[in-house]
Amino acid sequence: MCGINGVIGERDQAQSREWISAMNQSMAHRGPDAQGEWIGTELSFGHRRLSIIDTSEAGNQPFFSADKQIIMVFNGEIYNYVELKHELEADYAFQTGSDTEVIIAAYLKWGIDAVHHFIGMWGFALWDNVKGIGYLVRDRMGVKPVYIGESSGNLFFASEIRSLLATGQFERRLNRDALVDYLRYQTVHAPSTIIDGIRMLPAGHYLRFSQGKFEEVEYWNAAKAASDGMHDSKETAHQKIAGLLHSSVEMRMRADVPFGAFLSGGIDSSVIVGLMANVSTHPVNTFSITFAEKQWDEGKYSDLVARRFNTEHHPIELRATDFLREVPDALLAMDHPSGDGPNTYVVSKVTRAKGVKMALSGLGGDEVFAGYQIFKQMKQMESNRWLGKTPRFLRNLSASALNALKPSVASEKIAAILNEDSVDFEHAYPFARRVLMDDKIAGLLAYTPIVLNAVSQIASRAANTNLPLLSKVSVAEMNTYMQNVLLRDADQMSMAHALEVRVPFLDHRLVEYVLSVPDQLKFPHTPKQLLTESVGDLIPREIIDRPKMGFTFPWPLWMKNELRSLCEENLSYLGSLDHFKPGAVEALWKEFIEGSTSVTWSRIWPLVVLGFWMKTHHIT
Repeated sequence: MCGINGVIGERDQAQSREWISAMNQSMAHRGPDAQGEWIGTELSFGHRRLSIIDTSEAGNQPFFSADKQIIMVFNGEIYNYVELKHELEADYAFQTGSDTEVIIAAYLKWGIDAVHHFIGMWGFALWDNVKGIGYLVRDRMGVKPVYIGESSGNLFFASEIRSLLATGQFERRLNRDALVDYLRYQTVHAPSTIIDGIRMLPAGHYLRFSQGKFEEVEYWNAAKAASDGMHDSKETAHQKIAGLLHSSVEMRMRADVPFGAFLSGGIDSSVIVGLMANVSTHPVNTFSITFAEKQWDEGKYSDLVARRFNTEHHPIELRATDFLREVPDALLAMDHPSGDGPNTYVVSKVTRAKGVKMALSGLGGDEVFAGYQIFKQMKQMESNRWLGKTPRFLRNLSASALNALKPSVASEKIAAILNEDSVDFEHAYPFARRVLMDDKIAGLLAYTPIVLNAVSQIASRAANTNLPLLSKVSVAEMNTYMQNVLLRDADQMSMAHALEVRVPFLDHRLVEYVLSVPDQLKFPHTPKQLLTESVGDLIPREIIDRPKMGFTFPWPLWMKNELRSLCEENLSYLGSLDHFKPGAVEALWKEFIEGSTSVTWSRIWPLVVLGFWMKTHHIT
């Protein structure tokens, strides 16, 4: 796990060196073990290294092929590098034990189609000096970020937005359309970012460049990869899923440094730890955040799992006030604003402090195995298709009555769905994770936000596949909340502490198969039933039947007390910008302070974060 950057198309090598140096410096936290740069006449590469596999200097980057004709920088891990190396060693004389060199050998054999042979997570840039062609590539699931921007005839890329800004080649100007997206969903959906002129390379895509021309190509799509359907029996499906999970975890345990696992005591993390224990010949290191305040503590569940699998367990007790003190530093660690993230920051910090450089996480389990409430809600809506046949004027009346009788965020969403042209997945899903409704946004902004809804577009594409309904929801969740909130936050918050996080549930082989499973085998009668039945009696029944908790801190109380000055300072800054109507942000804050049921803390916190981020990075 590292940080990569580069410039394509420049000629002035002194200027290139200055840019690369600035980008490397800005992402020093991502790679404390080594840094490197290569300055060419057509392009230049920079790299910061966090060594996980082959920790010797031979694995430092930029990395050259044996004949010096291929050069690359790589962030991520190729988990099946051992198998690929055996397959390729007859054609390539390996000089190191790194997975980086395996990418080069695979490219020399298969060209860019080598990406189809990789199992892992990556953002890498490769230049073929013989053919005069290069590639900038992002992994299938979007675990690792790759940001791109064009300036002065050059294309810049980096693992972080801050690195691109550090070159001085990009105006620190807010993207107006992306602002609307952020207000709607507490994030900005790829390929857009909050900064005008900087975008993200979409997951499953590569950018090909040659002779000053660029072409973006999609090489993998979850819905298309799974669209053939599946006709296996229930027992066969369970066996295949168990095998894929075992393979995924086993490969992700390959490392030459101390590693462990996050263990919350929920189903997902417990399954990962159980599978690790089955693979490992030594006790697995597990890390849990526990709290003295019992209403937020999940320690009894993580302890239960740790005892079950005889792990070297490290419960790290924090008080709510300890967590609270970390919030400002977590905000400073954000490369891109998000309404989430402090939880991952704290877990990563305490895990890294224990000497661990890599940890496995249960992230993705809910998206792949239909664990969120939205899956059940969409299934129930499908069962109530008569709603869509009800005359629209009756639905409008019902929506108005609901808002009047029971004003709340939930009522606003239900009313909005009833007011749609159709009551179905495509039209209802975009409201599931809405933070602010469009009427609230119109009341905040100084301009009329006529912007296409990014989540509506993603839901529409998912709806128009031949996948089962629950798999359509999975595809939508993966391309919205998971990629643009959870994975982005996991990357920026873990790498703030130079900790690599691996996510076994997002192995593309597992994702492709589970998306093809019909709803009747997946419908969540119990939490993530397909997953728990596939792993048999691996985890205790108490974990399966326990209530879902997560980090449920008293944010409303904190924001009205301990965090009040931080909130008001940053909301005041945000409200002073030309994008917002005078007094509009302050009015929303006042509604929250006065206890409005339609302005909850989760509607205000993303605005606090945005104000903090814009002020910190001098965004105009």
